[in-house]
Amino acid sequence: MNPVNRTATRVLPALLLATFAALLATAPKVRADEVSVAVAANFAGPLAKIGEGFTSATGHTLKVSAGSTGKFYSQINAGAPFEILIAADDETPKRLIAEGLAVKGSNFTYAIGRLVLWSAQPGYVDDQGAVLAAGKFMHLAIANPKLAPYGQAAMEVLKARGPADAIAPKLVTAESIAQAYQFVATGNAELGFVALSQVPPPGKPAAGSYWLVPASLYGEIRQNAVLLKTGEKNPAAAALLAYLKSAPAKAVIQAYGYGH
Repeated sequence: MNPVNRTATRVLPALLLATFAALLATAPKVRADEVSVAVAANFAGPLAKIGEGFTSATGHTLKVSAGSTGKFYSQINAGAPFEILIAADDETPKRLIAEGLAVKGSNFTYAIGRLVLWSAQPGYVDDQGAVLAAGKFMHLAIANPKLAPYGQAAMEVLKARGPADAIAPKLVTAESIAQAYQFVATGNAELGFVALSQVPPPGKPAAGSYWLVPASLYGEIRQNAVLLKTGEKNPAAAALLAYLKSAPAKAVIQAYGYGH
């Protein structure tokens, strides 16, 4: 082989490699970020499933805290570094926007909550909710109506179907809808008002018995999400809100029994 050709054969790959390295160095980088999310307890299960799809699609990850919407409102006012609030109502996001703690125009309804009266015991709750009027139970669990929209809805049902005065001494008040569920699941209360999304989760067999409370007995549980000021510059926060509106996320939400 001509010496010149042999030299070119060695030099050309080296030049190509150097050019490729230079292109990699100057190419825009896709950065994966983490977003801190405060989520209403009733939506913790669906968000875990949605989070898997979100991370797969975007590379971003979630740092999730679940609890009552009212408690999160107080924490956000006190400076908690949440970037997104996925609330159990639509009023709290509006308040946060009015108070300058959330981004105007970022709130939207992601689900309509549905309330059920549930017992871990099969056959204990009838499909008309007559067990309430019978009053043969010792304890009825509800989420704190001052903190949790599902607790407020439960109180509306008790006033409508009562007798509320007779039931009042039997109420066991939980901090959140998740804790109300635990009270019933562990037998500390014979029955309780929880979210339909909790009984049962998709893919798991039905446990116990429940009454799907007619929507006419309580105010609509319109659940909104909102971008908090702390997350305004985090691309992952904007990406999560966009993903919540996507077809895959909506399919998960519907599978958990929410309206939309």
